[in-house]
Amino acid sequence: MVSPVDPTSVGFLLAENRSMPMHVGGLQLFKKPEGAGRNYIREMYEEMRDVAEVAPLFLKHPHRSLGTAGQYVWQPDDQFDIEHHVRHSALPKPGRVRELLELCSRLHGTRLARERPLWEAHIIEGLRDGRVAMYTKMHHSLVDGVSAMRLLQSVLSTDVNKRDMPALWGAQPPRARPSQEIANVERGLSDIPVQALRSALGITAEAAGMPAALIKTISKGIKNETSSLSLHAPRTILNQSITGSRRFAAQNWPIERLRAIGKATGTTLNDVVLAMCSGAMRTYLLELDALPDTSLVAMVPVGLNAKQSHTASGEGGNAVGAVMVQLATDLRDPAERLATIHRSMREGKEALSSMTPVQILAMSALGQAPAILTPILRLQGIVRPPYNLIISNVPGPRSAHYWNGAQLVGTYPLSIPINGMALNITCTSYDGHMAFGLTGCRRTVPHLQRLLTYLDDEVAALEKAAGV
Repeated sequence: MVSPVDPTSVGFLLAENRSMPMHVGGLQLFKKPEGAGRNYIREMYEEMRDVAEVAPLFLKHPHRSLGTAGQYVWQPDDQFDIEHHVRHSALPKPGRVRELLELCSRLHGTRLARERPLWEAHIIEGLRDGRVAMYTKMHHSLVDGVSAMRLLQSVLSTDVNKRDMPALWGAQPPRARPSQEIANVERGLSDIPVQALRSALGITAEAAGMPAALIKTISKGIKNETSSLSLHAPRTILNQSITGSRRFAAQNWPIERLRAIGKATGTTLNDVVLAMCSGAMRTYLLELDALPDTSLVAMVPVGLNAKQSHTASGEGGNAVGAVMVQLATDLRDPAERLATIHRSMREGKEALSSMTPVQILAMSALGQAPAILTPILRLQGIVRPPYNLIISNVPGPRSAHYWNGAQLVGTYPLSIPINGMALNITCTSYDGHMAFGLTGCRRTVPHLQRLLTYLDDEVAALEKAAGV
């Protein structure tokens, strides 16, 4: 059945070009079940390939023509080929994580074909420790990071003995199927620009009643204080035009280590994550002799309690806003950086909490407009960026999960760098660990993998400063 593509998804389709593929990805690592045979990975691939029925979300592709008056519609693929979408790959020797990340980097830099449903999955063998990897990518017009995580959870179980779980793309029984809103679930960070710009161009009656909040926010932005609007982000090597080539780096840390830092310093887990990124970026830019004198600014999505349920998300209680956080990269002391970030996040949340959900969306539009218009008008390097990088946190399952007996032992997000924002850091919590996925332009962000070492160094520095 042909159906219209919603305006937000159209925005992602229109924004895509060779330098800016608009898909999100995920890397999952599984431990083979006890007693798995030599052909287990081949059998796992065949089980995922030979699903009885493919879910409708994975069968549609975008189409526009004279017959659709030039508008995008979702159209079923009448020549659907499961073997194009589900693939079996192997790593070259020695089969280290390094080879796996290099493969994911190459796969993530390739655009999805518009004439087919916009997704791929690669079952990957060859890791020398015997684990199985699965890399998936889906166009952002289909899902965002939050809904992708919920889709994954829907085909996993906490029961190691359960053996009837479908593949991610397999049709599920009605009671087990995720909400119909799965493709339109409250959008995370990367959706804010398109969605918010649309709201800003036609601000509703409710949003029009925000002059006091607007004046307060702009005033704080002018004074270089934390708000949802940034006017002071310095130019950095990250804020340039990008290529389509990607580099991906990933690692996780025990959440208890990060919580201990937060408990000792009176800060939140998210504050500690941001402080890790701040210290790592400071060291990285210093090494390249490219650290600006003023603090880097990160755009961070935050969930807020919605004041009015009729404007809240379909999940019934949260509104998403964006806070422009000063990362304090101009400060040498890790404790001072963490304290500054904590204060910055608190003030940003307080600023947003004075607004209704619709006003938050409209305010986000004002903050995002420069990020949208700069690449469109090719003004990178001419105008100052509204922020320097994107840091987001997608919550995942708190306990171990399994797919037909195979334990999920790691899950790492791959996101979308855009023109003028060459680095995206996305974190996912799972089973007591915080996984960092760093996705950057291979040319614009050199030696991206070094950031993992600097993140680890910063955890140790924060522990020392906090006395834990």
